[in-house]
Amino acid sequence: MDKKTLTGVALMVLVVLGFNWWSRPSESQLREMARQDSIAAAKEVQAQQSEQARLIAEQKKTDEMRRDSSRLFFANLSGEAKTVTLKNKLVNLQFSTQGATVQSATILGYKDQEKQDVRLLTQGENQLDLTLESKSENIHFRDLYFQTAQQTDSTVTFLATAANGGTLAVKYKLRPDTYVLDMIIEAQGLENYFSPTTRSMAIQWSQLARQQEKGFSFENRYSTLTYKDNKGETDNLSETNDDEETSIENLEWVAFKNQFFSAILIAHQNLDKPELKSTQMQEGSGYLKKFEMQAQTLFDPSGKQPTQMQMYLGPNDFHVLQSVNEESLSKEDLDVHTLVYFGWPLVRLINRFFIVYLFDWLRTLGLPMGIVLLLLTLIIKAIVYPATRKSYLSSARMRVLKPEIDKLSAKYPKPEDAMKKQQEMMQLYNQYGASPMGGCLPMLIQFPVWIALFNFVPNAIELRGQSFLWAEDLSAYDSLIHWDTTLPLIGNHISIFCLLFSLTNVVNTVISMRQQQQSAMMSPEQEVQMKMMKWMMYIMPVAFFFMFNDYSSGLCYYYFLSGLTSILITWFLRQTTDDEKLLAKMRAYKEKNANNPKKQGALAQRLEAMQQMVEKQQRLQQQNKK
Repeated sequence: MDKKTLTGVALMVLVVLGFNWWSRPSESQLREMARQDSIAAAKEVQAQQSEQARLIAEQKKTDEMRRDSSRLFFANLSGEAKTVTLKNKLVNLQFSTQGATVQSATILGYKDQEKQDVRLLTQGENQLDLTLESKSENIHFRDLYFQTAQQTDSTVTFLATAANGGTLAVKYKLRPDTYVLDMIIEAQGLENYFSPTTRSMAIQWSQLARQQEKGFSFENRYSTLTYKDNKGETDNLSETNDDEETSIENLEWVAFKNQFFSAILIAHQNLDKPELKSTQMQEGSGYLKKFEMQAQTLFDPSGKQPTQMQMYLGPNDFHVLQSVNEESLSKEDLDVHTLVYFGWPLVRLINRFFIVYLFDWLRTLGLPMGIVLLLLTLIIKAIVYPATRKSYLSSARMRVLKPEIDKLSAKYPKPEDAMKKQQEMMQLYNQYGASPMGGCLPMLIQFPVWIALFNFVPNAIELRGQSFLWAEDLSAYDSLIHWDTTLPLIGNHISIFCLLFSLTNVVNTVISMRQQQQSAMMSPEQEVQMKMMKWMMYIMPVAFFFMFNDYSSGLCYYYFLSGLTSILITWFLRQTTDDEKLLAKMRAYKEKNANNPKKQGALAQRLEAMQQMVEKQQRLQQQNKK
């Protein structure tokens, strides 16, 4: 850095430090802040006491209602809650006869951090209640003790008998070898107790999303309340902030999604007037978010049209989610596979129709996942190698022409001749078949693939629990170096794969900057700017380290391999490119096209037009002076 640059940086540091000192609170402000904190704490305690009193009052009211013999389902207002289990090879579901709704879901074959089967739903953390509005009362399923009938390992029917002999039936069927649960609600003989206009049932569903993976912040980024509207659009609430949505008319399904597992409620008669809410939970609480949904769906008191719903309780496996369409009661395309986020439209196409199938094929070889990622990297690098080589050769052409460019700089040293110098440079490039923009398009072709893997790897459940080298789980960060205290920016560990990725990024930056310096023609002012840009480019890999330190080790490992292969490819191209032979080919090109010059590019044409305009203005100024 020159003296001016160092002075500027020092002044900026002094301004920041001075502003921090000036803006810090005074002693009186600190006392006021402490007083406000005390008031807020007192209000919080008061709110908790009020909420406790409200819950006691509601319980008292519920008990009084249960003693009311005039209620429609009086016989079902008391009893003993029993557990009913449905299971297949993939999932174990438990229901309670109180409420007739699923209480817990255990996903078999997937282990949590405690090496136990993943508990997607658990009693107390998952609340699902259905409500019917009759002429005289609101009937909450959670208040009713149902009887069981037609129970097998995969089916059960819960029955509530009304005072007039009518029934309310909730039928469940766990489909074999799937994660799909059918839920049919059917009334018989109850139409006289409901208004003729009653055609809906209220649904209240909430869940504390349990932290299943090693890293809280990384898993939290990929956990969100997701939904699909009846127009076919899929959207989600914020992953990083508290959020809610109340402006949607109808939904086809709502998913309480963790990074690798989801609980999805599918309403084949739509979810009307939905109210959705997502609340962030504190790190260390064992939970990521609290998801809440309120909506209405069809209910026919006459029993002519049963309420049809389904639940998916399983992994976010792209192929498994695709197969849910085959289990749909309505035979419609549910698009639940969109829960596996593959990125923007172009990137999503690359992932869905190329990366997924290439990854699946490599997995069939039975190799460790680390080797699969290595082969995936090499194949992708081989595919984009022609573009990489073209980009490098474009840079090499600029490098070998630099002596000619330096002559133009000596010919036009004055700033007022900059446009004429630029115009002759473009003519020179045109004559020798070079282009300063020739390396950009190949790089743009590679960029979508780079982004595609950024979205694919963190969502690949196949990497979950797979170890490689020092990484115990490729879907979470590796923590070979760790400590107890949580430090700002870095946390309580250093990811070795992230460190290697950052180091290869530094090396690639050095190579890239050196190529630019060898091929670019710069003014003194541009050289100063280039020095500043150089430092910024070196700072970026350091920033990447802090950004990616808690990302999945599989992603950092892939980026490390990608960066390392880029270094090796650049070295290979440099060793196999003879600058003298390349310059000879460019001179032969110039001689061959001397009598048939190549048409100027758009940029060169614009520069020529601008130069002509400037010269015309200069002539007019000289004439006016005379």
